[in-house]
Amino acid sequence: MTQTAERPTTTPAYAQRGSSHFDVLVTLMAVVIVLSNIGASKGVQLGPIITDGGFFLFPIAYIVGDVISEVYGFRAARRATLLGFGASILAVLTFWVLIALPGFSDDYGLAKQAALETALGPVWQIVAASVAGFLAGQLSNAWVMSRMKARTHERALVLRLMGSTGVGELLDTLLFCTIAATAIGISSITQWLNYVFFGFLWKTLVEFAFVPVTRLIIGWLKQREPSYQAALHQR
Repeated sequence: MTQTAERPTTTPAYAQRGSSHFDVLVTLMAVVIVLSNIGASKGVQLGPIITDGGFFLFPIAYIVGDVISEVYGFRAARRATLLGFGASILAVLTFWVLIALPGFSDDYGLAKQAALETALGPVWQIVAASVAGFLAGQLSNAWVMSRMKARTHERALVLRLMGSTGVGELLDTLLFCTIAATAIGISSITQWLNYVFFGFLWKTLVEFAFVPVTRLIIGWLKQREPSYQAALHQR
């Protein structure tokens, strides 16, 4: 009787998330999300381009998400995303309490109260848009990266980064721009199309431009995470 040798199955290597590096990445993602949500409450006009005040900061959240997905895996990326939104919800509740607290009744106090209501009042709508958009976008981004890594392992990192970006940013931009549009003053289909198109283009191009930097960070983390190196040697 002849026996057929079975090919050993291998799984992609990931580091364990119980490290200081993971904590720093999650903290950075949470801070970026909270600040981006505050900035996004302001509509911005740059020539013919319509965007919001969070445009220059928000792509960093996706870059951090790519790093977490590649080094720590899909579950770690999902955990980081949920923690980021927990921070956003806490910020919204804080703003709500701040606005509700009775202020001074002089002209300066009334002016400050009105300014707070105008600036921070719409943030809840931005956070709702951010939750829907980033949850769908970042989780799909992480899922695509993990599925591609299951096939390619340590190869084709650039392809994983760019392919997952297109999927994640498209879902994120469509959902976020649709829900947040009225909060920043968009009132027509033409403005909305402008907001969606340039938002998707900007965030995607920024992530593509940062691919060399993202690769360096990922390589640096893989070398310095003992659990990642251990996972590589166990394959």
